[in-house]
Amino acid sequence: MKPEQLNAFLTSPQTTVVEAMQKIDLNTKGILFIVEPENHLVGVITDGDVRRWLIKTGNLKEQVQEIMNRSPKLISRKDIPKAQEYMKKCAITALPVVTADGTVADIVFKEPGKDWKEKENHALKDIPVVIMAGGKGTRLYPYTKILPKPLIPIGDIPIMERIINRFQNFGAVNFYATVNYRKSMIKSYFSENGKDYKLNYVEEDKPLGTAGSLRLMEGVGDAPFIVTNCDILIHADYEDIYTYHKEAGNELTIVTALKNIVVPYGVVHSSENGAVISMDEKPRLSYFVNTGMYILNADLINDIPEDTFFHMTDLSEKLLKEGRKVGMYPISEDSFLDMGEFEEMHRMEEKLNLKAE
Repeated sequence: MKPEQLNAFLTSPQTTVVEAMQKIDLNTKGILFIVEPENHLVGVITDGDVRRWLIKTGNLKEQVQEIMNRSPKLISRKDIPKAQEYMKKCAITALPVVTADGTVADIVFKEPGKDWKEKENHALKDIPVVIMAGGKGTRLYPYTKILPKPLIPIGDIPIMERIINRFQNFGAVNFYATVNYRKSMIKSYFSENGKDYKLNYVEEDKPLGTAGSLRLMEGVGDAPFIVTNCDILIHADYEDIYTYHKEAGNELTIVTALKNIVVPYGVVHSSENGAVISMDEKPRLSYFVNTGMYILNADLINDIPEDTFFHMTDLSEKLLKEGRKVGMYPISEDSFLDMGEFEEMHRMEEKLNLKAE
């Protein structure tokens, strides 16, 4: 591995959590090795470590040395031939190759093969997935003058079909689509599309918002279920999201994504009487934003008013005012793809390597 490639997986103990998330996004391997000067290995941190820290504290500014694993698995150069076997045994996906003095010289990554088969995931087999597909998609006009938003293609596959395919990777087979605008086109497409899952329709007579139509659902069962907007793709472990919701005891879990915003000006901080005390040149602000994917306890349907325009944000605010438990599951900025606007739709195509299609 070339030095510039190696550096994508190395960072200092003083790196902040938000900086680590950004670097993990760029290297796409979900891991960083923490090194002191001269690349001396002192720890490791994964995207899962970051997520657990954020769920526990919400602190983006903490340094990674406070949360890193200080006893990382590692190998020497002579043990590289045994690396795949060792990673399988330890259930890890990357191993730093370390010299006698503790310097990271290379990294070996998991290589799936005939001796390391991925298990088929059926975690969401009995879990309903609701896709909010009733909106007009006004931000994507004039595309949506011709097609309803759920059928707008990303590459050569409609966004709603891509969403279904992703959930199927985790065993989901029971889908609901809330429909209103151009619903006949949506139903026609999926009736002609050969499929190995069940797609039920919840038909609105009038727009009911992102939560109002849930009141019309039948047969959802007693277990928590999943709701997602029809214009997003989430790169995450859906099984882990669902498990977190149940273990945390949340009534509602919101999947959130890191959003970094750079203020394109120098920001001036002042005190009384207009006295300037400091200046920040183009500061970066970091927030967690609502992605539009949720896990809901089934009985929350009873908290949604009948025949009323009601958004998921209205439901969230209602629960918070009543002191009920609403949690968040954080993902990185690059794990959240939104096609609600043209610029973001093009970013989604690029992320999925579909520009050539």
